[in-house]
Amino acid sequence: MLDKKLEKALNEQVVKEFYSAYLYLAMAGWFEEQVLPGLAKWMRVQAQEESCHALIFFNYLCEKGVQPVLGAIDAPPPKFKSATDIFKAVVAHERVVTASIHAIADLAVQLRDHATKQALEWFVAEQVEEEASADAMLRQAQRLEDEKALYLLDKDAGTRVFALPPLLAGKI
Repeated sequence: MLDKKLEKALNEQVVKEFYSAYLYLAMAGWFEEQVLPGLAKWMRVQAQEESCHALIFFNYLCEKGVQPVLGAIDAPPPKFKSATDIFKAVVAHERVVTASIHAIADLAVQLRDHATKQALEWFVAEQVEEEASADAMLRQAQRLEDEKALYLLDKDAGTRVFALPPLLAGKI
């Protein structure tokens, strides 16, 4: 049986992960408008990953015998100023997500829910990668403010591919 506090936190995390997907899709739309399809693809892949994260939390709730409660997803900002501003927002957002996952892990430890703590370990490691990837893109965007350099970053970003997280293999 899942403690009600953990149930609430995990349900909220599902919404946060879906919001992340919405946010990254909005950013992909901005890159498309700027005719930067590689960076748009990078953001689409990021959105897919976030949707998968939401599904992993959703599936975990189901496995624990809890019916997930899907809350409302806020609309992301409709406009952005630059690639650098977008990646600053991505870094900040990923740090918020990391803090949220750490808080849930701390709650699981406090409640002595070892199964949930173990399930969250993948997310703790994943957030290290998410923050590092976002930070690398930000640093590149900051160095490459002129249009020719941004074109090169766009081409490189367009090579990113989506990989289904192992925790969803055979579950979607």
